[in-house]
Amino acid sequence: MTLLHSILHATNFSRPFLSTLLPSIGLAYTIQSLVAVPSIFAQTERFYDISGSVTYISCTALSLYLPTIRARIAAAAVGSPKPSWPSMLAALARNGGGLNWRQVALSAAVTVWATRLGFYLFARISSDDGTDSRFDDIRSSPPKFLGAFFAQATWVTLCLMPVLAINAIPASLFSTLPAAIGVTDILGALLFLGGFSFEVAADRQKDKWVQGKKTKKHNEEFLTRGLWSKSRHPNYFGEVTLWTGIATLAGGVLVSNVGQKAIGSAGGPLGIAAALAMAGISPAFVSLLLFKVSGIPLSEGKYDERYGNRKEYQEWKKNTPMFFPKL
Repeated sequence: MTLLHSILHATNFSRPFLSTLLPSIGLAYTIQSLVAVPSIFAQTERFYDISGSVTYISCTALSLYLPTIRARIAAAAVGSPKPSWPSMLAALARNGGGLNWRQVALSAAVTVWATRLGFYLFARISSDDGTDSRFDDIRSSPPKFLGAFFAQATWVTLCLMPVLAINAIPASLFSTLPAAIGVTDILGALLFLGGFSFEVAADRQKDKWVQGKKTKKHNEEFLTRGLWSKSRHPNYFGEVTLWTGIATLAGGVLVSNVGQKAIGSAGGPLGIAAALAMAGISPAFVSLLLFKVSGIPLSEGKYDERYGNRKEYQEWKKNTPMFFPKL
């Protein structure tokens, strides 16, 4: 029996959610460990952010196709014909195909977001000589640097929790869910699209501003135009909003009888609370990171130190909300 067979056998629980969650967690920490080792030796954070995107995409894909992988391995072990791979297009057309359209939609949403953000951050750090000020105090310490990669694996796991839970629902169980598109489906999709668009627009405006400063098209010290005149951190607002959309769409399914069975809950108030927590942990953890750890505190602290004594900065900070954009 190969290592893969052993892992899949050991994680094949009666509850579909656990059978999907544990291999996905293992994959997240494995990828981060593989990137951490050479990064620690080279003392470089160049591939830190893009490795996070790769981990997001890989864990999402694994959770989506894990039931088929198990079935194909089991069929091969006894010499039976292997089942075909599920069709995403058929699922989106709501013609079956072994997947539900919500599984495909959520997995595609994460993949598009992670791909865009990963390439954006990699291009940004490459233009800055491969360094990021967040790592100035830890890149020379192997334990601390390794901790940063493991923290990223934890971040991926917690943010993906609602997607992993939805992808863990077997097709046979999903088929019993009413076919009609629900309010949470629509609201979740709108929140994701709005948040994603907001984040992309904010990043593009910031990138254009940085390029303009490098080519001496302006001499502004900080960006106060566009979305950055509506919020001091519009990209972070978009980030939290899009994950709220993913949680909303997933939560609508997880609180249903289908979702309760998939996560191994007997239903009732406690089961619904558990489902909502499983969905809500994603935007909650993103908010915690951005508000208390590596997002807003670092950015605000850096700008306060540089420009805190300047009147125009004080005016911008006074008149521009920190997070929620003003109308």
